[in-house]
Amino acid sequence: MTDFDGKNVLVTGGGSGIGLATARRLVEAGARVVIAGRNADRLNAAVKTLDAEDRVLAVPTDVSRLADLDRLSAQIRERFGQLHGVFANAGIGLNARTADVTEADFDQVVGTNFKGAFFTVQKALPLLAENSSVVLNASWLVHRGMATGSLYAASKAAVLSLAQTLAPDLAGQGIRVNTITPGHIRTEMFDGVTGNDQVREFFRGQVALGRLGRPEDIADVVLFLLSSRSSYITGQELVVDGGLVGSVPA
Repeated sequence: MTDFDGKNVLVTGGGSGIGLATARRLVEAGARVVIAGRNADRLNAAVKTLDAEDRVLAVPTDVSRLADLDRLSAQIRERFGQLHGVFANAGIGLNARTADVTEADFDQVVGTNFKGAFFTVQKALPLLAENSSVVLNASWLVHRGMATGSLYAASKAAVLSLAQTLAPDLAGQGIRVNTITPGHIRTEMFDGVTGNDQVREFFRGQVALGRLGRPEDIADVVLFLLSSRSSYITGQELVVDGGLVGSVPA
């Protein structure tokens, strides 16, 4: 697969989970990849696992900080010149009832999940070539209410709305904007939020296909949305959830 030969793609939250799986697929497809994340050690480890240092740039970045995003953009311009795709994937979870959410929780979750996505795209715009693609990462919780997910779900609903409005806003530049909405995907963040195997088994039982998703399940669809194969798709949400939202398990 060589759809991405000569293409440069930014993946935020690229040090682990869905972001790292997407970066790996992109490298395999011939792309040059920028991975950004808050943990420098994790990014360095990710670069080694990707095994393509000449085509991978790792930049420690907190997407909630505009100064970090400015530095990220400057390093991308210096190394690769321009971008052909962005996967705004960086996000954090919070499992808390509404009465227990603090102002610090709010600032951190909204700052990373929504503010971070918004300004990741804004700061990338001067670098994006014509006919580029932007993919934002939402969540199944946009469609199903969960008592302990009010803040997280609201931040992801904002991301979904953002993609729908960015699509016409950027269409004149030939830039497409879509959303990927994962279901229960087995990542470090998922394990941290669910806590134990009993809870994870409960979530697995909600999925019509009968299994938790893998990061690669999402990465493969992100690559489709980033590629020219989806050149007539913009402003859309692609739910990849094994039937979690729209189906009742047998």
